Amino acid sequence: MDVVYNFLADYVNVLLWDYFLTYGLLFAGLYFSIRFGFPQVTRMWEAFKQVFGKLFKKDVSQEGSMSSFQALATAVAAQVGTGNVAGVATAILGGGPGAIFWMWVSAFLGMGTIFNEAILAQVYRMRDRNKGDLVGGPAYYLSKGVGSNALAKFFSVSLIVALGFIGNMVQSNSIASAVTTAFAIPEWVTGFLVALAAILIFAGGMKRIASFAELVVPIMALVYIVASLVILFLFRENVVPAFKMIFVGAFTPQAAIGGIAGASVRAAVQKGVARGLFSNEAGMGSTPHAHAVAHVDHPVQQGLAAMVGVFIDTVIVCSATALIILVTESYLDPALKGAQVTQAAFSIAFGGSGSVLLAICLTFFAFTTIVGWYYFGESNIKYLFGTKGVLPYQILVAIFIFLGALQEVDIVWMLADTFNALMVIPNLFGLFYLSNQVKGILEDYDRCKLEGRIFYDYDVK
Repeated sequence: MDVVYNFLADYVNVLLWDYFLTYGLLFAGLYFSIRFGFPQVTRMWEAFKQVFGKLFKKDVSQEGSMSSFQALATAVAAQVGTGNVAGVATAILGGGPGAIFWMWVSAFLGMGTIFNEAILAQVYRMRDRNKGDLVGGPAYYLSKGVGSNALAKFFSVSLIVALGFIGNMVQSNSIASAVTTAFAIPEWVTGFLVALAAILIFAGGMKRIASFAELVVPIMALVYIVASLVILFLFRENVVPAFKMIFVGAFTPQAAIGGIAGASVRAAVQKGVARGLFSNEAGMGSTPHAHAVAHVDHPVQQGLAAMVGVFIDTVIVCSATALIILVTESYLDPALKGAQVTQAAFSIAFGGSGSVLLAICLTFFAFTTIVGWYYFGESNIKYLFGTKGVLPYQILVAIFIFLGALQEVDIVWMLADTFNALMVIPNLFGLFYLSNQVKGILEDYDRCKLEGRIFYDYDVK
């Protein structure tokens, strides 16, 4: 196992992430942003109106689909996870405060990529043969749009392993660690309860998953943001210096201080871009599974909603974590790593109750990610095996959730990175291959608006 771990850590993941995918995803975001006229600038106000304009109106969905807001909530459930707490801290410790600037850059460009993904997911969706529920995602646009069943199957297997199995082990371990630290509850008890709660939600299918995400995700995000704003108010004299550290560090090498290693500009770029892309999942091919089943009049409308998901995840939640770490100076303790740095920030601000509050937030972040990642995996199970594969998949996911809570195994985390990378490769190929078609769909959307109608002739089979 040590040999496998070292091989993955020193060769495979370094090659895939440090030298290919980090910059490949960044280039993809830049290309798609230019190709589609920078929708994250020219259409962002329209995107916010698409998501929040009907906030106090009933957002309806057809049978077998989700409403646009439910689809976005399911996507955000997967995007906002433990990485928003631990990953941001790791980026600062490894790349200095300047890494946060590059995290913002990756989010800005990632909006162009996820805009593309969501539109294609809407166009190449279908109904499963038994329940008639809509289903879609990269496997569907790779097989139906690109015409490659081999790439579609490769993507499906990679996602099921990366998110449904290994990824959910990572999330349940994070929950167990936080709960044990805050409440001294044994890991196996936490693992069992998390697995039980998850299977009860899984068993309700798309409708229960959508209802759960729609209810929990806004509350979860709001609690964390309000807590972060309170911390920023308490340490308001450090807010301006924190922003100065971010912007200066983005272009200037940083000396070692506290837990922050001496960071070059290259390290700031690499850590920040990787953290942003891994957090908001733009280009990874995960969130299109949720956006595919949204009930909208035109695919571009869900592309707009998808951009808001990246904004919420990275620009708001990740930035909140970064700023509270910097203003409280929790990074000055060299003994702290990852989520411990964020936990220390909460404790500095709120005393003993701070670690409990963060443990609760982290639990909800991780659990909603489990639900979102399960759903993404289910979409690919249906692609590979039809609905008959769903029940065995549910049971296996519950087992992996329980096992993940018991102990942290380094090779599991390393395998998660590897399979995440393997997901991205076929997805990016499909996005580039079909980008001309997305350009045409965008032009159709603009024509529809000029004619005073928003309608797209779906061919859902």
